[in-house]
Amino acid sequence: MNKPLRAVAIFCGLLVLGLLIRANWLQYVRAPELASDTKNRRVQIEQFATPRGDIIVGGRAVTGSKETETTDLKYKRTYADGPMYAPVTGYASQAQGMTLLEKTYDGILTGKDDRLAFQRFADVVSGEGRRAGSVVTTIDPKAQKAAWDGLTDLKGARGAVVALDPQTGKVLAMVSAPSYDPSTFAGSTFKESDRFVALDKKKNKPLANRALRETYPPGSTFKILTAAAALEHGIVSDVDARTDAVSPYPLPQSTNKIGSEAGDAVCNKASMKTAMQHSCNNVFLDAASKLGQDKMRETAEKFGFNEDVYSDDFGDLLATKSLYPQDLDKPGTALTGMGQGSLTSTPMQMALVTAGIANDGKVMQPYVVDEVKGPDLDTLEKTEPAVMSEAVSAETAQKVQEMMEFTAKEGSARRAQIDGITVGGKTGTAQRGVNVNDEVPYGWFVSYGKKDDGSSVAVAVFIDPTDMDISREDISGGGLGAPIAKSVMKAVLKS
Repeated sequence: MNKPLRAVAIFCGLLVLGLLIRANWLQYVRAPELASDTKNRRVQIEQFATPRGDIIVGGRAVTGSKETETTDLKYKRTYADGPMYAPVTGYASQAQGMTLLEKTYDGILTGKDDRLAFQRFADVVSGEGRRAGSVVTTIDPKAQKAAWDGLTDLKGARGAVVALDPQTGKVLAMVSAPSYDPSTFAGSTFKESDRFVALDKKKNKPLANRALRETYPPGSTFKILTAAAALEHGIVSDVDARTDAVSPYPLPQSTNKIGSEAGDAVCNKASMKTAMQHSCNNVFLDAASKLGQDKMRETAEKFGFNEDVYSDDFGDLLATKSLYPQDLDKPGTALTGMGQGSLTSTPMQMALVTAGIANDGKVMQPYVVDEVKGPDLDTLEKTEPAVMSEAVSAETAQKVQEMMEFTAKEGSARRAQIDGITVGGKTGTAQRGVNVNDEVPYGWFVSYGKKDDGSSVAVAVFIDPTDMDISREDISGGGLGAPIAKSVMKAVLKS
């Protein structure tokens, strides 16, 4: 073979080799990536070729599937009580993708999870077609409805409610308002896409999950954690003993003095129990100042601050971190004692703090999925309760319980009282903005309820009254949040 022909042959051989390498690279190396690419139309067609499995609440499916008529995506998702359960289910949309449980458990709900491989083979052999599994949640439908009704009855309120079983970590209710109906944009039509865009542009953010994904200053509800830190580190030993915290309280390194709504006569040098009862700021400012930022942060982190509330195993259910800041100065540290300053928390986090106190200092890992089942209802996965941390000693937690229960009987949390149930509570009004008078404050309420048989529930209620027709003087955690918490506790413990 002459030299030019040999060069052409070698060049053609290299081209063929390059094609073979590229084909094998795509087929074996990048195949999983391409197969899961959301822009791959064939992936979408397969994903929506069969009915999705169900998400179960209280033994009832709150999701479904219906056949479409206009696209090659054969089935689209439907939702029962969509707005109420959206913060739990998320959405599965042909055009907008997936969130929360729909996204995290997509493999189970489409029947494509590796654990269903044998089932898929059996279904092909039998000619049944691909069948999906189901996800059984921990949500208590009565508690969820009580939380939803309570929030939506406050016309114009933005807010969230989280209820936990303190002993197991089960999420019994998780509500966010305003909300949205995932059914309205589950398909891929232009009209459904326009609905999603309109929701996304709304000023009141109905697509936001305020229970998990939004953080706010927790206000005076954080005082239960400050009290726990003070007791645990020996700053306070007797909750009935008078303190040396004067009112109004001079903020360290500042000319500012901070008062309390209950008045100086009640709060001046009050005991911690009295300070909890009347939500006196001075005692908790003083406790945080004496503890210092390191001990305050240490206790906050044991309750879950600065940590992922859900581990990575929970996929799209991962909550936004609640933050106890680093490198605080002395006035900043003091302000965290009353839940202000640069401290931020999700409603889920404050529910965890309350649940940990109610559970004698033991904080349980929260979880919203009880079981994952196959198409034939066989259990593929069962969540077992797990301890997240031993935040404080049982003795410390019980002293905080004593103060919270006194506050529910004789103090600012009286509106949460339930006959026959031991209730502990704490109100909170959180200021926001550089000038606290520029914007209306947030309302918070945290509480727990216990029965003699040992069953219990912890609740956190958050309310943003920006869009409510309400005077500034009427905004309080006790007035707005306590009735909601009471109805949720009754739904769990009185049903």
